[in-house]
Amino acid sequence: MATRPAYAPRTVLRPPRRAVASPLVRRRSHAAIPVALGVMVVGLVLASDSVLLAVFLGLALLGAALSFLSTRLNPLSVGFYLPVKPSWSAIGVVALGGLVLFATVYLAWVHGTAQLVPGVRVPKP
Repeated sequence: MATRPAYAPRTVLRPPRRAVASPLVRRRSHAAIPVALGVMVVGLVLASDSVLLAVFLGLALLGAALSFLSTRLNPLSVGFYLPVKPSWSAIGVVALGGLVLFATVYLAWVHGTAQLVPGVRVPKP
């Protein structure tokens, strides 16, 4: 009688399985981009009346960008706390919006088309 060799399980080398990230879970938020663009457009429109308003909105945008870099505090939202961190592109758009407002104010002031307070023109030398 012939003897059978002992049954050896077949082994297949496979790479270890990794947990697949769910596509519904977002790590970063882009919600600040439309708000920053809206604030920037309002600042550009208000710069024709008063450069102080545009400067304050530019400072608000730069402050929001710095706040995004340090914590999840969001001065552009009602709740003031973000459940997810803002994306790097959102932080960049918010900071760029503030810089655009400052550049607009500077150019308007240099060319003499800016008013400090609405209705009061600075006399040209």
